[in-house]
Amino acid sequence: MTDLADIVSSAFWRVNPPDADPIETREWLEAFDALVETEGRERATFLLRKLLDHARARRVPLPPVLNTPYKNSIALAHQPQFPGNLELESRISAIVRWNALAMVVRANRAHPELGGHIASYASAADLFEVGFNHFFRSDDLVYFQPHSAPGVYSRAFLEGRLSEDQLNHYRQETGGKGLSSYCHPYLMPEFWQFPTGSMGLGPINAIYQARFMRYLENRGLAQKASPEGNSRKVWCFIGDGEMDEPESLAGLSLATREGLDNLIFVVNCNLQRLDGPVRGNGSIVQELEGLFAGAGWNVLKLLWGSDWDALFARDEDGVLLKRLHETVDGEFQTYAATDGRFNREHFFNKYPELRELIAGMSDDDIDRLRRGGHDPVKIYAAYHAAAHYKGQPTVILAKTKKGYGMGNWGQGRMGTHQQKKPDDEALREFRDRFALPLSDEDVAQLRFYHPGPDSPELKYLVARRESLGGYLPRRVTKAESIAVPSLSASERSQSTTMVFVQLLSQLLKDEKLGRRVVPIVADEARTFGLQTLFRQVGIYSAVGQLYEPEDHDELLYYREAKDGQILEEGITEAGALSSWLAAATSYSSHGEPMLPFYIYYSIFGFQRVGDLIWAAADSRARGFLVGGTAGRTTLAGEGLQHQDGSSHLAAATIPNCRAYDPCFGYELAAIVEDGARRMVEAQEDVFYYLTVANENYPHPAMPEGARPGILKGMYLYQKNEKAKLQLLGSGPILREVLAAAELLEKDWKVVANVWSVTSFTELRRDGMKAERVRRLGGKATSWVEECLQKAEGPVIAASDYVRAVPDLIRPYLSNPYVSLGTDGFGRSDTRAALRAFFEVDARHIAVAALAATHPGLVREALLRYGIDQALLPPWER
Repeated sequence: MTDLADIVSSAFWRVNPPDADPIETREWLEAFDALVETEGRERATFLLRKLLDHARARRVPLPPVLNTPYKNSIALAHQPQFPGNLELESRISAIVRWNALAMVVRANRAHPELGGHIASYASAADLFEVGFNHFFRSDDLVYFQPHSAPGVYSRAFLEGRLSEDQLNHYRQETGGKGLSSYCHPYLMPEFWQFPTGSMGLGPINAIYQARFMRYLENRGLAQKASPEGNSRKVWCFIGDGEMDEPESLAGLSLATREGLDNLIFVVNCNLQRLDGPVRGNGSIVQELEGLFAGAGWNVLKLLWGSDWDALFARDEDGVLLKRLHETVDGEFQTYAATDGRFNREHFFNKYPELRELIAGMSDDDIDRLRRGGHDPVKIYAAYHAAAHYKGQPTVILAKTKKGYGMGNWGQGRMGTHQQKKPDDEALREFRDRFALPLSDEDVAQLRFYHPGPDSPELKYLVARRESLGGYLPRRVTKAESIAVPSLSASERSQSTTMVFVQLLSQLLKDEKLGRRVVPIVADEARTFGLQTLFRQVGIYSAVGQLYEPEDHDELLYYREAKDGQILEEGITEAGALSSWLAAATSYSSHGEPMLPFYIYYSIFGFQRVGDLIWAAADSRARGFLVGGTAGRTTLAGEGLQHQDGSSHLAAATIPNCRAYDPCFGYELAAIVEDGARRMVEAQEDVFYYLTVANENYPHPAMPEGARPGILKGMYLYQKNEKAKLQLLGSGPILREVLAAAELLEKDWKVVANVWSVTSFTELRRDGMKAERVRRLGGKATSWVEECLQKAEGPVIAASDYVRAVPDLIRPYLSNPYVSLGTDGFGRSDTRAALRAFFEVDARHIAVAALAATHPGLVREALLRYGIDQALLPPWER
């Protein structure tokens, strides 16, 4: 049986095999150096490609090209001079570390259930500090690793942007002066820029944010990078365990395809997840290098601190590198958790050559060997190279120790992620490790430390941030207000999807708002009729159109352009939603208010990427999400997995999402116009979810006085003075309700009022508000009550969604209430058959009305309408 160490070791020798003829090798290398010197690097690259092609033709096995040796990518000879004051930066970092630690421990001593994290920031502190001191410009966009939030708060405290009282209320927000657990713009709207607490969303959002930045530049809405390359950057800090999330990897090829050299990922490779090693039996650094390099990224390894330089320089035979390659991450974690004596015995003493290499080093010297992510000099070199790299995005794989500096109670330990309550001895060890000027009493009381505004540390910190334009993170809450034009819908027979396209076209043509409209699709433009916009505004492409499209001789040909307006994302709902989110927060991130419309199959919205929609809510996004081919019966033929019966229920749970299910074109026009005005004129932090269908039917003119009710959620569409019954319908099912009213009057002489419900969710919110006012002793009437309190008879409500959606308003009605919906699994069939199956067609609505008003007529009605009462309910079939 092959030993695991042999397998890992062989991976090293595939990159660095033993040399059978060193003299010949030296001659080849010297010849190559001469070529580079005389003819340049481009010529050398050309010859290497020719050699590789020739080797393939001769069937010579090629070495792995997506993995490099397990050492720093930037050699010591190519390392730039560190421009800062290392001593002062070290002291600042120590203070930030302590205050972050004290914040979490204080909170958990007072309230043990609060939680919080110490170890993640402990591992990433130097990565952040070098960025804050030398790279993060005030207009850069930084996606912070969420578990490192205490460290960001701690630095903001030194900067004077957060008070000691706020730090003392970490994770205690309800009193109005606390700090949120992670990066939450909704909770701290002037501080955090982006929510990253849900693992994996930071990376994909950062990629699409960097692309949207280029989109704005290419469309003339933002300033392009200067020739010197002094451009805004998007920085994304990610944990190595977080890279397991599919969203973390989903956009890597897009970043390369678009040449996003304004994007820098920093993966904190502390080798540990929440429970244990990320790749205990392998190497997460080598794995990620292969993934990113294979996707076309510029990969920089930041593995070893300056203390290792002398060791690598003396390692002429490569035995140190061999030992590093044969060490799996589970062993590296053990070495992180132990001392220099243990590391000498178990790592260096394995080979005589290694033992000799460290012969002059004490155990303390070995213990002080830092990983690259803890060495500001090496971090600066990596960041400098990344910030100046052209043509590709860059990822920095920074090796660190989880819980760095936390000693025996935290560093490298399996349970370090959950460590929140160290004892006094451990706290004193931490103080001594980072040479903090704190007394034993200060440590025991977990006193925050601030050196004062006139201290060298604070003067240095302030000067560094001033040189970079100001403090970070910082979120802008307002932007320019843009006037929204009036919108109208035609009255011809068509689907609400086509009405939406016409409204979008009206907005695009507006002189002021038009260029700020961002249509987004996930490879379904033709499904939703958006191909009419291909020629009108073009599809965005970073390189324009390098080919003649197959349909070039057609009127609506597929036109790509560098200044194109449509974002055609391909088959990626997560990517398209990330694009929408970048556009919907552009008012804050870029100071440019945009109005994005992302249209997609409604079932693939809240169900598939609901986590991203919650992130949009947290981000205070402003824009329209449009669920096309919506409802469980409107999308004929497609079947179970495509038919949406629940998105409006999910939308009802998101506080700043305004969800509407209109039936007629005038309703949709009123909602889009009002929503746009609320978002880009009034700059309210809300976003909209609209459902539109692909069913063609006539669209009447708006009834007089209907607009307020459309926006509030319901209005009386068809009134009958003799009505003893109230029928409610939403979306296309309103037409079934109207047909049911005809059946009832024609067949049974039962007269009904018909109400159009555009939003059960808005009605529920209004009802909850009125209910609370009354509960607290005030007087209030909800819109549902105002509409129906004088209406006679039972209320029957039907929608194309599960019954829980119309049930949202049940608590606010005193009349007998019956809800009809589409509970159960979808089916493939015609609309008529599906509505009969789910019992939301005109016949079933009529029977439900008779059961509530004249139960003695139900049996006769079942016979007349051919309804089989013995059938199981649709949700059981």
